[in-house]
Order: sequence, then C-alpha cells, then structure tokens
Amino acid sequence: QITTVSGNEFLLQSDIDFLILDWFHAIKNAIDRLPKERSCTSRNLEFKLKRSSSIELLNSLDTESKEPKPEHRKSLIFRLNYSASDSNDRNRVKSRLKKFISRRPSLKTLQEKGLIKDQIFGSHLHLVCEHENSTVPQFVRLCIKAVERRGLEVDGIYRVSGNLATIQKLRFVVNQEEKLNLDDSQWEDIHVVTGALKMFFRELPEPLFPYCFFEQFVEAIKIPDNATRIKAIRTLVKKLPRPNYDTMKILFEHLKKIAAKESVNLMSTQSLGIVFGPTLLRPEKETGNMAVHMLYQNQIVELMLSEYSKIFVSEED
Repeated sequence: QITTVSGNEFLLQSDIDFLILDWFHAIKNAIDRLPKERSCTSRNLEFKLKRSSSIELLNSLDTESKEPKPEHRKSLIFRLNYSASDSNDRNRVKSRLKKFISRRPSLKTLQEKGLIKDQIFGSHLHLVCEHENSTVPQFVRLCIKAVERRGLEVDGIYRVSGNLATIQKLRFVVNQEEKLNLDDSQWEDIHVVTGALKMFFRELPEPLFPYCFFEQFVEAIKIPDNATRIKAIRTLVKKLPRPNYDTMKILFEHLKKIAAKESVNLMSTQSLGIVFGPTLLRPEKETGNMAVHMLYQNQIVELMLSEYSKIFVSEED
C-alpha cells in the first residue's frame, strides 16, 4: 500500500510472493535514485503483502529512468508510511475497499459476461482441453515443439531456471491472448519456455498424475520384479482420463528425446526424474515422510522414461 506526497494512493496486490518482492525492489530503487532532499528514507518503507487474484499496476513508477523527469519527480516521491494525521484517511480507504470487495462480481459471472477470458495456467487439465476441443493443451504442444527445435542440445535443459520475470510475462500472454509465437525474440531464451512449461504443470489444481492414482503408482514402483513393475505402471497409465493420458504420452515422448541427447545436454533420465517427479505427481495431502515420497516420485518418472515403449504401447499391441 503506497501513498504519494500529493495524496494519491495505490494498492498493489498479488498472490505471487516473488513478484511482490520485485515490485518492492523496483519502488525502493526508484526512491533511492531521487535527490536526497526530496526522497524518503528506505527504513520508512511499509509494504503490505495481501492475497488477491487481481494485480493493480503502478503506472506512474518509471523504473527505467535513472534520473526522473522534473514533471514526474513529484509522483515518484513516496511517503510509504502513515502518520497519525493520516489515520482517518486510511480508515476511509479501508472502508471503501471492503465495500468494493464485498460487492464485486464472482469470477464465474465475469467469465460469463466475457470480461475475463478462461485462464490456461491454474485451470484443470480437462477444462483447458475441453475449451480447446483437444486432449492435449495447445500451450504444451507449442512448448515441446520449441524445445525440440532449438533446445535439445542445450546444457541443463529443464534443470536450468529461466528469468522469472520473463516467465511470468509469458504466462500472462498465454492467459490473455489466443495466439502465441514462441519464436518471438522476447522468448529467445529457451529456459524461459521450459520454465513456463514446468510452471503450467506445477499450477494444475490436480497434477498430471491425478491424486486418486498417487498411492497406486507408489505401490507399483515398489514391486521388486522389474517386468511386473512395468506391467503395473502400464496398467495404471491406461486407466488415466484421456487428457491426462494423451498429455502424459506426448510429454514423456519429448523428455525421452531430451534424455537421448544426454551426452550433450547432460540431462539423464535420472536428472529428468528429479526435475519432473514432484511437478507431475504428488499426494493430495502430504503425510508421512516427504523425502521418501519424493524418492518414489522421481523413480516413477525415471522408469516411465526408460521403459517408455513398453508403458505407452498402442491399443493394437
């Protein structure tokens, strides 16, 4: 919550902690660049983290300019804490915000009116597929094609993190626009594409391996005999809902191509298991030893990659 010396008030809200921290540092850096006699000390900074599904951007903050223009300088000087004389104004703002929030329409109502588009990130897999009239999300296909075109031999592909701010920008574009061109120069860093793909799977309300299958997959990976273990995993995979099965098949086929280039990209099936295990399957409620669960998650992904041809056999076979 920010108040300028001219009396303007701004409320920035997000449920993404690292994005809030980015805002915090951007605002602090802008203040620090102002002439000392007109800027506030950083210790007066009051930045409240609030959970919300909406983000109100601060348009008057010019973080690119090292020396603010005179006409903008006034709006860039922030009084970031309230004095006693401001308490009444603050209470009035809080009261108005509470009334606004209590009256705001539901997300479903806004979507029905066409004011908010259906989101890709954070939606259930089957809903995304139904909306696109497909069994594999278009975003997943586009990411896989981009990685196979220019990332198979990149060192640490899927292990190395891309720039988080750029990944969030890509996430926003995907959620707001119908078409996406991953060959655009702003997505040149392939680690941004892989980071966004991992984020898509991580933000699914229910993971690619549905919750009701988690314990069954764990029990299957524990089977000592390798042939019996593979057969049990194959049987479970065949029982998955169609969107989960088709998406899983295309993803694991892709990751198998990554592992085939291990001598160049240094990403073995074991490495990919460590990266994707906790992302693709997890229990609905974490109980017991998390480290043991993680071990099984990694082993399941690793086995499905190494035995891909036996697990994802065609119906004719």
